[in-house]
Amino acid sequence: MQLHELKPIHLMRRSRRVGRGLTRGTYSGRGSKGQASRSGNTKKPIIRTLIKRYPKLRGYKFKSLQHKPAVIDLALLEKKFAADSVITPKALLEQKLIRRIEGRSPVVKILGKSKLTKKFTIEGCQVSQSAKASIEAAGGSVK
Repeated sequence: MQLHELKPIHLMRRSRRVGRGLTRGTYSGRGSKGQASRSGNTKKPIIRTLIKRYPKLRGYKFKSLQHKPAVIDLALLEKKFAADSVITPKALLEQKLIRRIEGRSPVVKILGKSKLTKKFTIEGCQVSQSAKASIEAAGGSVK
């Protein structure tokens, strides 16, 4: 069997040409009057009208592209890091405590819900007031 020998399983039916007289009478199957009976009748898609209306809806605002900071607790830092270590976003990525967002390391915020016993130096991270107090009480520093 070759490509030119292929034939369709069913016969191709011609579509009926509506609105040209013949046995269908005066209205030719279109009914009487109205938009649907006219020539060139095409209904507008509903979704297009919704798209056109969307920016005009009340309360429509452009959402900012800023991401929320990745939140880490002091208890997690105490488990994963040794004493006297420097904690940066890069070090947190290596320990897989945070992950990249759109190929970039995210803004990191350290929260102090638990007490700290190890001494840490924290660089390039946002730190809450309670976390800063407990880090400095343990002998560490925040830069």
